Amino acid sequence: MSQLPALGLGTWQNTDPDACRESVRTALDAGYRHIDTAQYYGNEELVGEGIAETDVARDDVFVATKVHAEKFGLAHEEVIEGLEVSLDRLGLDSLDLLYVHWPVGNYDAAETMPAFDELREEGLIDHVGLSNFSVELLDEAREHLDSPLFAHQVEMHPLLQQDELVAHAQDHDYNLVAYSPLARGNVFDIPEIEAIAEKHGVSEPQVSLAWLRSKENVHAIPKASSEDHIRDNLASLDLELDADDIAQIDAIERTERYVERDGAPWL
Repeated sequence: MSQLPALGLGTWQNTDPDACRESVRTALDAGYRHIDTAQYYGNEELVGEGIAETDVARDDVFVATKVHAEKFGLAHEEVIEGLEVSLDRLGLDSLDLLYVHWPVGNYDAAETMPAFDELREEGLIDHVGLSNFSVELLDEAREHLDSPLFAHQVEMHPLLQQDELVAHAQDHDYNLVAYSPLARGNVFDIPEIEAIAEKHGVSEPQVSLAWLRSKENVHAIPKASSEDHIRDNLASLDLELDADDIAQIDAIERTERYVERDGAPWL
């Protein structure tokens, strides 16, 4: 599966064995076709079991994970080894998308990115992604990458609109994948989002996800574990915001970031 679905299931912090397996299976049965995990999340095996428990064909599911400097490392051979371990945990022969989780630790574009090219040439991954990069680091990585950059995953929501990164994704024709797209639940407390949700008779998360989808090249991976939330998020695909709705959200002046770590490029 080469095209990135508009909506995916995020699995960060979903480490309860039964809940994780069940949420992945429920999401796929409901219609999701993009599942996102990471070595750092500690749930790749559970995600793989959830994928195995569904009747959805493997070729119809877009699966992504991330290699991390603090797990296997980001040196050339560490990336290769880390991907092999992730595939074993997931119970898969290959991945649709592999990300560099953070440009920290022993990340070195000149050494890390050629390992991704090698994995792609061997057919172990279909696409290359980066996560939590700045524009400058994105450009540096692309200089050391023969494969096309397929995706960049960052925190993005109405309180962190990432205009510069969205423009870069559009200018260079790759996907921007929004994690924490519901601002850690704070979309319920944004007056503009509340008003638009009431206007359309939908939930605030649906408004936030529809706003993200209105941006060219932008996709979202909301985390959800309950069936109600999984289905509510999926229903956002049926919501089309009008130009006034989008303009109101674009004009929100609050800026709040909920994910931080030492060495982040924005610090």
